[in-house]
Amino acid sequence: MRDDLQDLVDEVSRVLAAPATLEDAEFTLLAFCAHDDSGAGAMDAVRTRSILTRGSPPETRRWFEEFGIASAEGPLRTPADDAAGILTRLVLPVRHVGRTRGYLWLLDGGRIDPGAGDDPSLATAVELAATAGRLLAERADDDDLGRPLAEALTGRAGVRSSAARLLGAAIGEQTTQVLVALAPGTDGLPPDWRLPAAGAVATVIEHGPVAVLLPLPSATDLRPAGALTAASLARMPPGSTAGVSQVRRGTAELSEQWHEAAAAARVAGVVPRLSPVAHWGELGAWRLVTELPGPDAAAAPLLHDAALTETAEVFLDCAGSASRAASALRIHRQTLYYRLSRIETLTGLDLADGEDRLLLHAAVKAARLSTRV
Repeated sequence: MRDDLQDLVDEVSRVLAAPATLEDAEFTLLAFCAHDDSGAGAMDAVRTRSILTRGSPPETRRWFEEFGIASAEGPLRTPADDAAGILTRLVLPVRHVGRTRGYLWLLDGGRIDPGAGDDPSLATAVELAATAGRLLAERADDDDLGRPLAEALTGRAGVRSSAARLLGAAIGEQTTQVLVALAPGTDGLPPDWRLPAAGAVATVIEHGPVAVLLPLPSATDLRPAGALTAASLARMPPGSTAGVSQVRRGTAELSEQWHEAAAAARVAGVVPRLSPVAHWGELGAWRLVTELPGPDAAAAPLLHDAALTETAEVFLDCAGSASRAASALRIHRQTLYYRLSRIETLTGLDLADGEDRLLLHAAVKAARLSTRV
């Protein structure tokens, strides 16, 4: 359906000779045509932000809704606001069976009269808006797929299989897709937070992240995942992170993808260089750490001392180089040697032994990850 909506927006833009943008009723960007600066309508702040963030903030939505767009049954015009950098727009309500499903916005420079009933171009665009309404109404039926998605990810084995087959039938058995895990910060999801839409299937996993099943144009085109995570995190509290699974075809391995996405979101919460969005394929050794149930008992005495724990991690990250570790920790090398001696005494591990180093390295990494619930 994504291609259908894009083709429709391109056609509306061609018919009315103006840049067009399609958003759903929640102001989530669904499709837009390429902008030509030589056209009648120039880019303004609202259109730029919508394209860059795949949506609009609540204040923008409220401003436009004051002009009655949510209940309008035909074309109307919203005024310009020079102080806010907002240009006048022609709005075509996208409706189906008496319900507003979204909006087609056209930056026409005020050229088109929304009340011109004898304008054949406008009449064609209104028909296209009705087609968009039908397509979005069909997409709304996908909301019912939230429960099967949750069952496919966290249900019992038999339930997972049947739910995955149902999802496969709905989105296409051979569809290329990824799973995204959206992990809220400590404040949790805002009360008015809404699940991502725009062709995705999403559900809130009980006591866990938000799961989003997102079809992709191809196995190498992750732009939809990037746009979705950026827009979603912008509406979530500080400290929120996202994880993206490996790309797969079909829905037979959804539980494995969910493991990848959820683990990547956890790693993004504790590793700054991978934050706020981590991809499973980019985690490196952290993939192995996510499989550990927690830090080994041998490291337990060490973990009560933050300075010694940091020293152990940095020293091992530096492959046992005392000069590099001391520089990274910004301490004198003799201080480092003293701390390393304390670490060996507390843990009973020999930092000159490769296996002991591996055990301690994994333990301190697992301890850091365990702080991300």
